[in-house]
Amino acid sequence: MSQLKQMSHIDSAPPTPGKFKMDKASYFNRVRWHTSLAKLAVWSFVFLGAILIFFLRSPASSPVPADLSRRSLRTYNWGGPVWEKRVRASAQVRSRNGFAVLVTGAAGFVGTHVSAALKRRGDGVLGLDNFNDYYDPSLKRARQGLLERNGVYIVEGDINDEALLRKLFEVVPFTHVMHLAAQAGVRYAMENPGSYVHSNIAGFVNLLEVCKSVNPQPAIVWASSSSVYGLNTKVPFSERDRTDQPASLYAATKKAGEEIAHTYNHIYGLSLTGLRFFTVYGPWGRPDMAYFFFTRDLLKGKPIPIFEAANHGTVARDFTYIDDIVRGCLGALDTAEKSTGSGGKKRGPAQLRVFNLGNTSPVPVSDLVSILERLLKVKAKRNIMKLPRNGDVQFTHANISYAQSELGYKPTTDLQSGLKKFVRWYLNYYSGGKKAVE
Repeated sequence: MSQLKQMSHIDSAPPTPGKFKMDKASYFNRVRWHTSLAKLAVWSFVFLGAILIFFLRSPASSPVPADLSRRSLRTYNWGGPVWEKRVRASAQVRSRNGFAVLVTGAAGFVGTHVSAALKRRGDGVLGLDNFNDYYDPSLKRARQGLLERNGVYIVEGDINDEALLRKLFEVVPFTHVMHLAAQAGVRYAMENPGSYVHSNIAGFVNLLEVCKSVNPQPAIVWASSSSVYGLNTKVPFSERDRTDQPASLYAATKKAGEEIAHTYNHIYGLSLTGLRFFTVYGPWGRPDMAYFFFTRDLLKGKPIPIFEAANHGTVARDFTYIDDIVRGCLGALDTAEKSTGSGGKKRGPAQLRVFNLGNTSPVPVSDLVSILERLLKVKAKRNIMKLPRNGDVQFTHANISYAQSELGYKPTTDLQSGLKKFVRWYLNYYSGGKKAVE
């Protein structure tokens, strides 16, 4: 949000009404001021003209330098008969009453697992991902290879690229969108806040703009976050709790997304379901998550930072295994009602929902480390630190009764079992499975 700056203008005036004489110094000062103002106006027009010429001469598909700070729209080649054939083949529905689903962020952690699950059950699936370098892109490329071996094609592009999105809907009349693309991470928002606004707000709006104008409008399921509960102290967190106290910019952008979803549902009749994920973990996970880099650092003999809150308070998380999250995502898609708009105009009330997807069993981070110690057969060097003011909260705990009743959501994997599966994958992926797992 831009900040308003107050500017005070002090006018020179005589202390009493009537005529007053303007001395020469004042006269020349005013002449110089008007001259400067004229120069400023001329240079402003020159500058704006240069920008206009640049954009008019830049074709939509022109290449740009490699260092794009994760915010490019024009780095990808798409279009043409061969490309369209791949898109259609990937999105072809192979089961009776199946969906044609566009999955944004398909090369991400949750996106990969959801795309694979949809494909396995016979839905048509097309992925979209910009493969940014927030974390090692080679992991995303490996996920891409995994999906392509299962028949899922990932279009390389940005959700802010309106022309690309419109083209995708022109080629495939998607019935559903699973919107998982986002700039993730709480702490990174302090380093690169613009990337969060670009992806989580501008990108979401761009996607909704395209979805509201196509016919038929798709039903949309999208990833919100448990971080929207912010400084809320009432536990477990319920969808009815207040979410107006975000503790990080990431949380604020996800909260903004929920309000934006409400607006597009209200005005355009888009069917929208938001899913508040609680600390998702598992194979093919994100390297910026604690369980992931704890595993890496334990194997390298590095100290493990364990945060504690004020007065030695325990920091705990409602760790949720990826397979449980996937079942929640598919449940949300299966129960999503059709959008009610047509041609960008609302024809009737449309479905609007928000669900918690968690495990309901918060575990102290110190216990997470203990489980990893046993699985890796390595003793951790624990470095106890105060919880920093970087957007992290002390605890998360999901109330999932609403998702249970509406989606049939029921998590089944405890942290011990889930971490065992993750560690087995990690050792196979990074070190050829040389270490045993209990």
